[in-house]
Amino acid sequence: MAYTDIDDPSAFFQTTLYTGNGASSRSVTHGGNSDLQSDWTWIKNRTDGHYHNLNDSVRGVNKKLRTGGVAGEVANSSSGYLSAFASDGFTVTGGSSNMEEVNTNSDAYVSWNWKKTADAGFDIVAYTGSGSAKTVSHSLSAIPKMIIVKKRSGDGQWTVQHTSLGATHWIELSATSAADNSAAIWNNTEPTSSVFTVGTNARTNTNEATYIAYLFADKPGYAKMGTYKGNGVDSFIHTGFKVGWLLVKVTDGTNGWLIIDTKRSPTNPQGKYVYTNTGGAEGTVTYGEFFSNGFGWKGTNSIAVNQLNKNYIYYAIAENPFVTSTGIPATAR
Repeated sequence: MAYTDIDDPSAFFQTTLYTGNGASSRSVTHGGNSDLQSDWTWIKNRTDGHYHNLNDSVRGVNKKLRTGGVAGEVANSSSGYLSAFASDGFTVTGGSSNMEEVNTNSDAYVSWNWKKTADAGFDIVAYTGSGSAKTVSHSLSAIPKMIIVKKRSGDGQWTVQHTSLGATHWIELSATSAADNSAAIWNNTEPTSSVFTVGTNARTNTNEATYIAYLFADKPGYAKMGTYKGNGVDSFIHTGFKVGWLLVKVTDGTNGWLIIDTKRSPTNPQGKYVYTNTGGAEGTVTYGEFFSNGFGWKGTNSIAVNQLNKNYIYYAIAENPFVTSTGIPATAR
């Protein structure tokens, strides 16, 4: 039985850590098994409370978006920006006033880096709103299980469709609020293997406004979007691979989106986290656990990840497949 056709997840996604050196421009090199020229790079200052810095190859370098607020796209930001994608890394450049978001001297940074390809179930689509319900084409060749849309040309919340919520619901990446119900966001229409649909709400479709959409599909052994119910005690969520990166949000309660990864926390418990909806510095918990075939929470009733009877959505990416296409199993942590 083949568990995956992606034996090396680092060919498509890598978490890369670096320490700022205060230089006006510096290159950062990934350290995975494969070289990675990313198409989406998400940078966060771990040391201090500064915004998340998101850049992609579709909008072009120098143009950042920030998940910790509603502001539109900013070019050549005064607080620093990504200035180039390289064959195995990227370059950051200081802004006119400082470089706190990308390269402050001695500050610790984390970057998450994705390659845009149907092979790994990730696509980036730019589109212009019409004000009337419309379809938008994508290149996943699979049904997206999560879609994140952000207005570029003005203020607007980061709006998420997730497979477990359905096309009538949406939830904000830039807020702590619970999932909400509105047919006008996605026009009450499920995405297909070639298009997704936006309705008449300004979050996803104002006339002549520009938008960017990030689309994600499940890939056995590499990526999974799913849901689980909190139990308030020890828990385990099966993904079918050794988890390396995880995004979690409670959908029927008020709390932020939590990101943890195995580069910042190489061993269990998985403790280093940041929230997408705030620029706050990195925090630490003691109850996250990553396994060879999933993830879990040990002895916690935290609303962030495992409160009794609360519902959660997640997006997980593999560090290694549970078993490679040649039959090599992952090791437990």
